[in-house]
Amino acid sequence: MEPGNLVEVSGIEVHRGRSMVLHEASLSLGKGEVIALIGENGSGKSTLIEAISGIIPLRSGDVQWRLENDSNRTVRDSQGRRRPLPPMGLTLQKDGMCGEETVIERIATALSVSGLSHDESILTRLLEEWGLSHRSKSRVAHLSSGLRRRLSVLSGIAPVALSRPPRVSILDEPSEGLDTASKNLLGGWIRAMARNGHGVIIATHDKEVIQWADRVLEVCDSSLKESPGESSGPELNLPKPLEMAGQTPIASLMKWTISMEMRNPVDTVGRAVPAIVAILLAYALVGSIDPIDHGSNLLAALVLAPPFISAVTSPAISRRLSEEDCGRWWNANVGPISRPAFSIIGSSVIIPIPMAYFSWIVLAGSVDSQVSIEVLKWLWLPAICMIDLAIAATSLHLLASDLSRPGAVSASLLLIVLVWPFLELTEALSMIIDNGMQITLQFNGPLVTCFFASLISALVWISAVLFPDT
Repeated sequence: MEPGNLVEVSGIEVHRGRSMVLHEASLSLGKGEVIALIGENGSGKSTLIEAISGIIPLRSGDVQWRLENDSNRTVRDSQGRRRPLPPMGLTLQKDGMCGEETVIERIATALSVSGLSHDESILTRLLEEWGLSHRSKSRVAHLSSGLRRRLSVLSGIAPVALSRPPRVSILDEPSEGLDTASKNLLGGWIRAMARNGHGVIIATHDKEVIQWADRVLEVCDSSLKESPGESSGPELNLPKPLEMAGQTPIASLMKWTISMEMRNPVDTVGRAVPAIVAILLAYALVGSIDPIDHGSNLLAALVLAPPFISAVTSPAISRRLSEEDCGRWWNANVGPISRPAFSIIGSSVIIPIPMAYFSWIVLAGSVDSQVSIEVLKWLWLPAICMIDLAIAATSLHLLASDLSRPGAVSASLLLIVLVWPFLELTEALSMIIDNGMQITLQFNGPLVTCFFASLISALVWISAVLFPDT
């Protein structure tokens, strides 16, 4: 990698399905340089941006970024290896925002995920300059398309414009939907960022935006053709650089997820509704028969079915990440750990345990009191293993939603594989009902059976989080 470059793309080949979109494409972005990517619709501009951002796999070649300590990092290569990007700014063609975020939260998230320290006064000044302060408490879903685009663009350039070390801002069609004043402000900030040593890559059809570039790369017939740019446009004064906060992208993701859950808990609480319905149906069934007479396996299955249903129900985070490429924005900023983090943070880790106890109390009325006490003492064991199953289920939902045609593959079909660990947990609970808890490592004991169920869930989870990046 050349000493003055911030990004180097070397001979990459990218496919969309069976179609080759980019072939032997190479580019470099130097410090203080603005590059415009142009080309017809569908030529591969957005694909190139996603490749540079590390979002999509490569058939050949690699993508390298300069770190803030001046070392180099290969963030993606054709061998399937992927490493996180350094702090940067990103605006995707579909905005990459969740509708439940507020305007001020969105800017705060963009700054915190890039490690910049900020307070409310800084956020307020940014929003005032970009004409968004009057909607600072509004949710993104309530904004007009123009204001929404303005917010998305600001989220993509603020982490770079407010940084002292040189960074890279990647913008996909940033001028679409902007009014004249906002476009002029964008151009002034981009030229000022270049003056401060930052690099900018812009995919655009806008002739005025193309004039801001130092170099123009045309995506044509799967390759790149370079021509000089005009480097025109006024330079505006940028806000003072911010200090580094030391916050990790994972911490920002966790904070964002918790905030979205607290704001709209209906989706999360809704996961318990099918489980409660299952308990009521099971209660109606055992009201006419004694499940013990039909074997402890039946009672164990009836007790664990409600927490299993709550575990495999589609999580709220899956819907939020699918909104306007929100998941892709997080994927680029968090890096290869994003999918494992999504599946763990967004899974139902709370509901299965109380649901299992509630289910036992409702359904085990005819069970001997001594047996019931023993089961209540150890019911937490299969219930905790149900959490592993919930994490695996969430990863399968995310896998289905990230496919190029998510509607063509039902996540429920993928979830069939989780019936196996459910049956193992049912067997473990059945053994506890029949013989009490046996703390041994016998192959057919409750401990080993629960471990085996968790192992199956873990293997499903590993497959689901690794498959998309290969």
